[in-house]
Amino acid sequence: MSEISEDPAAGAEFRITRQALADGSLLARMRALRLPGLALKSDAEIEASLDAVLATHPPATDAFVFGYGSLMWNPAFAFTTRHLAILHGWHRRFCLRMPFGRGTPERPGLMMALDRGGSCRGIVFRIAAAHVRDELLLVWRREMSGTAYRARWVTVRTAAGNVRAVTFVVDHAHPRYVRHLTEDEIADTIAHAAGPLGSCASYLSQTIAALSALGVTDHGLERLAAEVADRA
Repeated sequence: MSEISEDPAAGAEFRITRQALADGSLLARMRALRLPGLALKSDAEIEASLDAVLATHPPATDAFVFGYGSLMWNPAFAFTTRHLAILHGWHRRFCLRMPFGRGTPERPGLMMALDRGGSCRGIVFRIAAAHVRDELLLVWRREMSGTAYRARWVTVRTAAGNVRAVTFVVDHAHPRYVRHLTEDEIADTIAHAAGPLGSCASYLSQTIAALSALGVTDHGLERLAAEVADRA
């Protein structure tokens, strides 16, 4: 099995690591902050959400996870293989306002989520059948501890063919979802927002680097990074 241990973002006070997800310490620290707008599910609610999604997954078979942001460069769960994949019908976008994590209540940041339309290139990870629930629980504690994402089974295309994978899309009804932001507004926010998980600028640059390592150029992200650099 392969894994990457932690988020290398400079200046981060928290680290997203396999250990911090497995022992619950990351969630415990986030819960202790009691930040306005930070609604976190209980452990029981997180597990119930995972079990609901796994109810439609064939038992005793490998599972796939599609990552399009920090999961690409810091998965923090064990997997057997990973490959470039493309998802049609959804695109990666900075559309989720974050008053914590990579922002603060005084200066919220922006995080990426999958939103309707277009397409998105990312990484599809394969989890061995014997470890599906244990490894996905780590992913759930990270991605589904809040209420802004919805877990969804999608079909992604790889060089070897189509794969059914679980991924995380934005909930349009969530109060932190931002539908209409100009590129200038997004760049301004990313250039100046940071929190206990690091800066939004680092999140953007590491996502671009992960795609570059796959031989993928996301022209929208590259253009945004240039605008962020101009404001830094």
